[in-house]
Amino acid sequence: MIRPPISPRLAVSAAALLALVLIPGSAQAAARTPARPAAAGAAVPACNPDDPLHPTGSLRPAGPPAVTPGSLMARIRARGYLIAGVDLTLFHLSHQNPLDGQIEGFNIDMLHAISAAIFGSPDRIRFVSLQDAARLPAVESGAVDVVAQPTTVTCARLRLVDFSTVYITTHQRVLVLDDSRVTNIGQLGGQRVCGVIGAGSFAELQALAKAPPHIVPVGMPYWTDCLVALQQGTVAAVSGDDAILAAQDSDTRMVGPTIVAKPQGLALPASHPEFVRFVNAVLAQWRADGGWAASYARWIGRPAPAPPALRYAG
Repeated sequence: MIRPPISPRLAVSAAALLALVLIPGSAQAAARTPARPAAAGAAVPACNPDDPLHPTGSLRPAGPPAVTPGSLMARIRARGYLIAGVDLTLFHLSHQNPLDGQIEGFNIDMLHAISAAIFGSPDRIRFVSLQDAARLPAVESGAVDVVAQPTTVTCARLRLVDFSTVYITTHQRVLVLDDSRVTNIGQLGGQRVCGVIGAGSFAELQALAKAPPHIVPVGMPYWTDCLVALQQGTVAAVSGDDAILAAQDSDTRMVGPTIVAKPQGLALPASHPEFVRFVNAVLAQWRADGGWAASYARWIGRPAPAPPALRYAG
């Protein structure tokens, strides 16, 4: 049965997208894995190869957030705006409100806090629309100052960029239509399951193609592409972070246990440890003043849990 189009709340207007800088993903960009550069004074966070999804921590704040001379923060202030990579298809995390055109969500609130710490104003941000495959290359190249779309902190990614402290831990789950009989991913053997190219969750789907239950992974550029495919019946399920899936169309439901836990951090340039420490100071302040809890309750759900434990290295 062909279902009606997905809920309008997920749509991003074409005019709004044209107002943003667009950096599409590419196989070439996603495949680049050079060793991270050594920066003067940098203390590269250690990684535990036996626990690759839980590196030991990010760089410790040097104190309250302060824009120091010669720092990346000072360069951003002189430029006049923060450049932030986002995915505008993630309802509750980062999306464009179709009623007033405002870009909003939990991840956007973090960017407002960083902007306020640099400029004294939360709104000095230029948003760059990124596909998942282009997230880390955009940080590496300097096209953006920060990526604020779900990016799991892993040892492999720490070879390329730095990360803030973990600001939320999500869990990879499976999304199906309400009338589906599927209750877990083990029942999807031989069936098409959609994920976003470049996302860690898609790599998990590719692994499940080679081992039981032997699903058939289908890669799409954006979550909304997967959701439309699910609505139209061209895939049996979608798999991704629960914080993303839970906010999608009301004719769907999440099923089964967690596939893997995914600690999320803001992706930051490896060559600027002072900026990593600054962002971590902002996030620590955001937690302490109740901003994290208020944002979580507004966008993700009530009651807000305790935020992930702060873990520092260096």
